[in-house]
Amino acid sequence: MEDKIDGVFYPSENPGAHERHLIRRNNNVLFGARQTEVDSDSLQKNQKKDHDILQQFMSDFRDLMTQAVSLDLNEDSDVILKIKDRLDKMYAASVSVADDQSRVKESIKKLLAVIMQSVRQGAGTDSHALQELDQEDAARKANFAFLESNLVADILDPDSPIENVDLVPTLLSAEKDDLALAIQLFDEQQMEYVLSQSESLVTKLDAEGHDVKQAAENYVFMEGFMTFLKEQMASK
Repeated sequence: MEDKIDGVFYPSENPGAHERHLIRRNNNVLFGARQTEVDSDSLQKNQKKDHDILQQFMSDFRDLMTQAVSLDLNEDSDVILKIKDRLDKMYAASVSVADDQSRVKESIKKLLAVIMQSVRQGAGTDSHALQELDQEDAARKANFAFLESNLVADILDPDSPIENVDLVPTLLSAEKDDLALAIQLFDEQQMEYVLSQSESLVTKLDAEGHDVKQAAENYVFMEGFMTFLKEQMASK
């Protein structure tokens, strides 16, 4: 959370999910009645929410690290797998919380590598099991890269400040790199809904004289992705 300067709160260098969404809605007509005008009070309120979440995250992280570091790698496989699953979830949470969590993420990756090495040793020479572990490693690496987008992490967060009514305005407001990743979260039926709502919103605001250039471009981008999805389904 940023310090006050002359009694005024300023945006954080590494904001958390609540502050990000507050700024996303700042004077943004796409959000309709949910648009905001950011001031010191609203920033302070949302920075406080993110700070509280960060405190809980760091407490959970320390507890998990203690368990993982003290883990006997000859432990029952169910115990090891539960720790591994918790580390995966902790990594996802680290992208959404405030402040620079690069060290936390590196720690999680290192511990996962140790655990996966233990699991591999347990698999011995079972080629099928080893192949599945290779696939899991590749999937984890791809998923972690996917989660580097704050927008993706915020959408996936079970306690996300992005309410259902905010989803379409959020996607229409997103930068292209984030949008390209975020739309991969949705299946064909969900994308049909997003496109329908997006078209209606862009058309309405354009008719009212609002500047919807970026929103219109994002709509076209998502429409192209939908075409790609349909082509993929047809080829199967």
